[in-house]
Amino acid sequence: MSKSLRNIGVVSGVTMVSRVLGLGRDMAVTAVFGTSAWASAFVTAFTLPNLFRRLLGEGALTAALVPTLQDELAAQRREGAFVVVNQVVSWLLVVTGVLVAGAMVGLHFVAERAAASGAVEGSAAARWAMGARLAVGLFPYLVFVCVAAALSAALQTLGRFLEPALSPVWLNVAMLGALGGAVWGGWAEAEDGRMAWLCAGVLVGGAAQMLVPAWALAREGWRPRWDLRRSEPVRAIARLMGPTVLGSAIYLINLSVSRVIGLSLNEGAAAILNLATRLIELPIGVFAVAVSTVIFPLIAQRAAEGDAVGLAAAYHKGMRLILAINVPAAAGLVVLAEPIVRLLFQRGAFSAGDTAATVPVLAVFALGLPFFAFVNLMLRAFYARKDTRTPVRAAWWSFGVNVGLSLVLMGPLGTLGLAAASNIAVVVQAVFLQRRLSAVQPELGFGPLRGDLVKIVAATAGMAVVLLGGVGCTAGWPGTVGGDVARLGVLVPGGIAVFGGLAWALRIQGVRELAEIGRKRLGRREAQV
Repeated sequence: MSKSLRNIGVVSGVTMVSRVLGLGRDMAVTAVFGTSAWASAFVTAFTLPNLFRRLLGEGALTAALVPTLQDELAAQRREGAFVVVNQVVSWLLVVTGVLVAGAMVGLHFVAERAAASGAVEGSAAARWAMGARLAVGLFPYLVFVCVAAALSAALQTLGRFLEPALSPVWLNVAMLGALGGAVWGGWAEAEDGRMAWLCAGVLVGGAAQMLVPAWALAREGWRPRWDLRRSEPVRAIARLMGPTVLGSAIYLINLSVSRVIGLSLNEGAAAILNLATRLIELPIGVFAVAVSTVIFPLIAQRAAEGDAVGLAAAYHKGMRLILAINVPAAAGLVVLAEPIVRLLFQRGAFSAGDTAATVPVLAVFALGLPFFAFVNLMLRAFYARKDTRTPVRAAWWSFGVNVGLSLVLMGPLGTLGLAAASNIAVVVQAVFLQRRLSAVQPELGFGPLRGDLVKIVAATAGMAVVLLGGVGCTAGWPGTVGGDVARLGVLVPGGIAVFGGLAWALRIQGVRELAEIGRKRLGRREAQV
């Protein structure tokens, strides 16, 4: 098995732990707050620092920093790369510090104005005031995660993927601990007190996200230094980040638009949109992001070497793996949406009515899952080629489609219309990017993937038929936790087995490589017994 596949296995496994903890966190939050105004206000408030994190940190910064560090490693070994890391971190602290201070002042003003407008409980103005107050407390999280993104990018360049993949784990653990202490530990009885503890957990988790990769990088020889020199590598990163910002962050920008509009639409829209997107982020985060994280340095290296054939091979390899997991995952989420939502969230303040409202939104988002995953790696291919203009053009198209359709569809379709608009926007972005990629570099065209995609769709269709039959056969089972555990315990492994068998018979390359990862892991475990 190649080193890149081993790294994908490591990142996927750790990310699975993170996503499971994230689902546990969402289950706890929904059990306490349901789809109330508090839940929607928190989701919207937390979206704001997450949006700027993507704008300044993980997406744009990683895409610009990794190729630059690769060049420094080739020219000056680690010493030159560590100098660049210190310069980037120093500038990040300045920029994010100013941004956070300005945002906190502005959001405080928004909260005061909304409260002074005489907003009554349950009104859109009251929800805006609540969300703005929470955002004031959450915005410092931005500083932590932006610095963490730079340090994680440096670790990835050095071939260390474990610590960056663990980053979300610390956030989820801190939030679960804070909310658990507030509710079950008796630290707070009222909803506002419990929400304050939840926000405190976000900040503690953000600090851990920064400190852990800093410790790992220090073990590689890095020493933090304050350095605000504008060296050529720093200027190159800034030039790449400028246009890259919108292109890499458009998915989260579109989600932010949907949640902000949803906060005005009704009390539960933002919370429902958040739960649906969190569920589709499980396969995206576990596999698509893992593939992109590991394949991107390889793509950047091939691009720096001028190896068009090697770049195309790495790109198509990543795409096959992404499609092989996300197409069947999308079908499974559509068919099994109701028992999944009911099992994970229907308890405490989250009612059967909330489940009924969430299921169609999840199904709509699931249909766009392969496109979400596809865009993630496509953007990396553009950035490795130092092409940042095309992703920006695609982002503007996607943003315009999302805003326009959201305003058109929110009236007749409500929350479902916001989900559909977000979905259509990412489809437009994916089609635009792939057509441009094929035009400028034919080796990266979709042609080599067509045969595998047909096979994947055929195997997925067979799996979906079996799942639909299974849903019909288990219709009489109770809709309780035990009933849903039994139902999903039969249908999910059964669906995976059917897809895996059909994929193996059809000789789908990506599935064979995934099976290789599984065999190696099982082999290691057996050797340890």
